[in-house]
Amino acid sequence: MLFSSISFLFFFFPVFLFLYYLLPWKNAVLLVASLVFYAWGEPRFVPLLLFSAALNYAAGLLIARSTARRKTWLAIGVSANVLLLAWFKYIGFLGEAVNAAFHARLPVPEIVLPLGISFFTFQGISYLIDVYRGDVPAQSSFMRFATYKAMFPQLIAGPIVRYKQIAADIGERTLSNQRLLAGFQLFAIGLAQKVLIANTVAYPADRLFNADYNLLSAPTAWIGLLCYTLQIYYDFCGYSNMAIGIGHMTGFTYPPNFNRPYSARSVTEFWQRWHISLSSWFRDYLYIPLGGNRLGPTRTYLNLAIVFLLCGLWHGAAWTFVMWGFWHGALLIIERMGAKAWLDRLPWPLAQAWTLFAVMLGWVWFRADDLPSAVGFMTVLFGGAENPGAHPWQGEIGSLELTAILVGLALALPRPREGRLSIAASGIGHWRYLPLSLTAVVVCACFLAGGTYNPFIYYRF
Repeated sequence: MLFSSISFLFFFFPVFLFLYYLLPWKNAVLLVASLVFYAWGEPRFVPLLLFSAALNYAAGLLIARSTARRKTWLAIGVSANVLLLAWFKYIGFLGEAVNAAFHARLPVPEIVLPLGISFFTFQGISYLIDVYRGDVPAQSSFMRFATYKAMFPQLIAGPIVRYKQIAADIGERTLSNQRLLAGFQLFAIGLAQKVLIANTVAYPADRLFNADYNLLSAPTAWIGLLCYTLQIYYDFCGYSNMAIGIGHMTGFTYPPNFNRPYSARSVTEFWQRWHISLSSWFRDYLYIPLGGNRLGPTRTYLNLAIVFLLCGLWHGAAWTFVMWGFWHGALLIIERMGAKAWLDRLPWPLAQAWTLFAVMLGWVWFRADDLPSAVGFMTVLFGGAENPGAHPWQGEIGSLELTAILVGLALALPRPREGRLSIAASGIGHWRYLPLSLTAVVVCACFLAGGTYNPFIYYRF
């Protein structure tokens, strides 16, 4: 079930909010609703979700209550999480890679990827490490811990909420009209980003990326890439804003996940603004433990390469994602070697244009179905098409798509003001914005009821 669906907007969510505010057992209502939400799309994987919760709950208690074997229990718990993710997400990819490398014929299991497994696995790992470090006490109530693991706003696509970020709220949280209003308005913003911008540009993006790239002209390919660049941002940012808004409506404060990443003036800054909960997770639980930038330049470059190789694989078990991670890792290493200082001296429009250009080229690897398709599409972008002009972009971009592109660029490119990530600083939560928020929800509902194209990119991660 997607947040941007009629069934969620007009059936599941209103019923949930009514029961949540009416009944005194907040965690029980949230847990049951979350399991129903998850079962709506993947009923067979509900036991897996509960098993993950039980595994991390037990490991957390063992780590907290042990003295001599704390590190052993941590290693066992983290390894169990990694193995669970590896089996469901990477065993097929590894089997195919071994067969290709050694010309073998090993059987490759066909395993369905459980929804949100990348997100709730990283949740479990961060919880165990935080308990081990003493950053947060182990949760003694399985009910509360299962509520944290399964809470539906962030279950499918994040943001990756660490237990220590909501530890106080899971026990007791404050619900108020003001917070409900702020959450609803943030939800409305995210819904509009998803339905009115991301969905509108998704159709031409998918058609052009799925077309025979030999029949594309360079301008047409760039239009397709621009549409995908906007789609993936507003698709994921919109979903994150909806999740954070629902969090506020239920009394939780989820971390911000985006801060206008396309306004960045370096790839380093881009990763400080894009998917913040993921990039900060890799920083705190992998990059810094590997040594960060404390062990000299060569080790720093190696650490960055490892982090972004794994970041690519986290997004998907395919060589295209490996290349996307390699691309960003290489760009960050080059910036560490001195390119960042050069970018800082450039006029800001040039630095921003270069960064956006580099990020857009990376999206080719992210979006393409396989490496040959990525190379072919990249070739077309730079004028290497065999039959240029056979698929003019004007046939894909109508007035609605053009409006979505222009509005999307106008909202994404300007630099955010300091403190913009704060709800109070953004102005969200004032009653004067309620009519606009209601209008946005109604317009989005009309689009959805009309059968508008409604994919969700991060649903498969």
